[in-house]
Amino acid sequence: MSSPASGASHYAKGSAANILRSVLVVGAIVAVIFFAVARTNSVTPQQIDVPVAAEGHAVQSGEPLSYPVDLPEGWQATSVRYIRSTGDVMMWHAGYTTPDGQYVAIQQAVDGPEEWVNVQTNNGARIGTLTSEDGREWVQREREGKVQRSLVNDPEGKGELTTIITGTGTFDQLMEFANHLRQADPTPSSASPTSS
Repeated sequence: MSSPASGASHYAKGSAANILRSVLVVGAIVAVIFFAVARTNSVTPQQIDVPVAAEGHAVQSGEPLSYPVDLPEGWQATSVRYIRSTGDVMMWHAGYTTPDGQYVAIQQAVDGPEEWVNVQTNNGARIGTLTSEDGREWVQREREGKVQRSLVNDPEGKGELTTIITGTGTFDQLMEFANHLRQADPTPSSASPTSS
């Protein structure tokens, strides 16, 4: 018969004092790691160059896509993309935050069908019209129960760009945005925007 193992270590015994010492040591290690690891307090927004993206996508698509220029101080570009959207429509999108933290975006598609317009405006009801400084007429649309306002310019004729200015901004902010739009030149050798 084998003899029992010699007695366990004094520290291996599960006394309350030993458990408390272990918890304090582990807590001290966690605290050191917690305070030693650098953490960011804020995230610096990525710089988005909307004019360069608009020019590039205009050349790619062969369409004079619009983007805002010379917006007042405080407007910040947040997103830009050229993607396939509702109804298999290729859509240009550039989003901005306003100085008071609202969101405004331009969305454009060639001959944007009604289904696409309804999705982009969140089925907002037509509530009136506005005219921008360049003489374009915009249909005002507003979604009740959800803060989304839109201006829709859908010119007559085949092959025209349907333009939607939409977001949580006021109609004044949407119109201010529309009044700063310029068209990108879709020819490959272009270097400068033209007025829309």
